[in-house]
Amino acid sequence: MGKKASFKKRGRSLNGQVLSEIEAWLAESGLPLRRDLLIEYLHIVQDRKHCLPADYLNAIAHKLHISLVEVYEVASFYHHFDPVKEGDAVPPALTVRVCDSISCQQSGAESLIADLSARLADKGGELRIQRVPCVGRCEAAPVAVVGQHPVEQATTDKVSAAVDNGQQDATIPEQAKDLQTYLDEGGYQLYQQCLSDERDDESVLSELENSGLRGLGGAGFPVGRKWRIVKGQTAPRLMAVNIDEGEPGTFKDRYYLERDPHRFFEGMLIAAKVVGTEAIYIYLRDEYHGVKLLLERELAALKQHFPELPPIELRRGAGAYVCGEESAMVESIEGKRGMPRLRPPYLAEVGLFGRPTLEHNMESLYWVRDILDKGAAEFTAHGRNGRKGLRSFSVSGRVNKPGVHLAPAGITMRELIDEYCGGMLEGHTFYGYLPGGASGGILPASKGDLPLDFDTLNEHGCFIGSAAVIVLSDQDKARDVALNAMRFFEHESCGQCTPCRVGTAKAVKLMEQPVWDQALMKELSTVMIDASICGLGQAAPNPLQCVINYFPQEVK
Repeated sequence: MGKKASFKKRGRSLNGQVLSEIEAWLAESGLPLRRDLLIEYLHIVQDRKHCLPADYLNAIAHKLHISLVEVYEVASFYHHFDPVKEGDAVPPALTVRVCDSISCQQSGAESLIADLSARLADKGGELRIQRVPCVGRCEAAPVAVVGQHPVEQATTDKVSAAVDNGQQDATIPEQAKDLQTYLDEGGYQLYQQCLSDERDDESVLSELENSGLRGLGGAGFPVGRKWRIVKGQTAPRLMAVNIDEGEPGTFKDRYYLERDPHRFFEGMLIAAKVVGTEAIYIYLRDEYHGVKLLLERELAALKQHFPELPPIELRRGAGAYVCGEESAMVESIEGKRGMPRLRPPYLAEVGLFGRPTLEHNMESLYWVRDILDKGAAEFTAHGRNGRKGLRSFSVSGRVNKPGVHLAPAGITMRELIDEYCGGMLEGHTFYGYLPGGASGGILPASKGDLPLDFDTLNEHGCFIGSAAVIVLSDQDKARDVALNAMRFFEHESCGQCTPCRVGTAKAVKLMEQPVWDQALMKELSTVMIDASICGLGQAAPNPLQCVINYFPQEVK
C-alpha cells in the first residue's frame, strides 16, 4: 500500500490572543452567543478597533461555529463596517462623515467637504473624511458626524473644533422625557388597561380601524387591518419595529424619539399584547447613536418597572438603506446581509425567524396611545381636501422653518410652506418639491396645490411615502436633484437583482449627459420598475421620470 494520506485543516489559523479579547468583549457586553447577533458582535469590534481585522472576524466565526466566509460576507455588505484583510492598510481611528444628500447639497455640502479636506489635510494619518448619504438631520443641513458626534449646520470651523477637542461621542438628547416623567403624565395606564382586559382586544382593533391610521414608514398599509391579519396567524408570533429611516429627507422618527420615547414604547407594548407577539425586536439606524443610548437607558428602566414585559431586543443597523425595506430589515435582524426577500410569503405569514411577524414603522406605533385615549373621531376630525387624520412632514430645503411639522392630511405644498414653514427663504422663489424623499419623485411649483396624502399623488408619478418633503427654489435644478438621488440609489443597491444593480448605474451615466436620451431612459425605467425585486429599484426611476415630465426645459 502507498503512503497514508495526511489531512490538514484548511482555513486561517486562530489567534489565541485575539480570541481572548473577543471573549472578554462579548462577556462585557452581556450579549448571549447566538448566530443572529453577528452584526452586534461586528459593531463591538468596529467600535473598539475602528475596523474589522481579519483575525477578529476569524475569532467571531470560531465562536459561532460558522465559516469565516459567512462572517466576511456580512461584514462587507454594510457601509459602516471596515473589514481589513491581512496586509492591507488599517483605516484611521477617526472618521468624519459629511452628508452629501439633497438637503445638505443645497446647503453647501460640496464646499464643506472641500474645505475640510484642505483644513484637515495634515491629519491624514489620524482621520479620514467620507462623503456619506443622508444621516437623518436634514433640518440642520449641512451635517457632519465626527466619530459618533453630530455637528449640525456644520462649518469648517465647527467640525475642526470638534476634532481638536475630541468630541467624538454621542450624547443622550436632553429634551427626552424619562420614564418617571411619562408615568407622572399618565403614561402606561392605557397599557395596563389592555393587560387587565379593561380595554379588550376587539375594542382596540376597532378603534384603530375607525381612525384610518396607516403605516407611516412609506407603504401606508392600514394599521388595524395588519394587526388583525397577524393576530390570526399561528403562534408563536413576533414583532419587528423599523426605525431605519434611511430615506433622504426623513427625520421624523428621530425627532419624536428624542422627545417622547415612552409614547412609542406604550404603543408597541399595546400592539404586542393585542396581537399576541412573544418577543419584540427594535431595529434602529446606526446614525442615531444618541437615540440608541436613550432607548437603552429607558428600556432598562421600563423592564425594571414592568418585570413581566415580553423580551425586547434593540438592534443596531450598520448603514444600509435597503434595510428600510421590511424583509431586508428582517434578514439583518437575523444577522445576515440585508437582502430583500421574494414575496409571497409575506412577513405576516413567514417573517422573522420563520414566524408570523407584525412589522411596523416607529411612528405608526407612536400614535396608538393618542388614538385610543382620545378616540378615532378626534384623529379623523383633522384633514383637508377630503382627507382625514394628521401627517408628520419632515421638511427641509429652501424654507425659513425646516423641521417636523404635524399638519392635517391633505394639506397642499403651498399651505405647508406658508402656514407651517414660515415661507420661502429670502431671495428664493418656490420652484418644485420632493413630496416623499428621494424615491417619491419631484413635482413642479405648478402642482403645489395638490393634497399631500397617501394615494393623492400616484397619478402624477409620485407618492408621499414617509412624508419627507424637500423644497426646491429657483436656485436649484431638478435634474441635479434627480442625479443626486440616482447616485444614492446606485450606492445603496444591495446588488441582488440586475435591473436595480445595473439599472441605477446606467441611469447615472445617462443623467450626467448635458442632453438626456429620453427614449432610452424611459425604456430603462420601465425595466427597473417592472423587474426589480424590492421598492428600491422600483422607485429609483421616479425622480428621473419626473424631470422628463415636469422639467423638460432642463434636459433638452
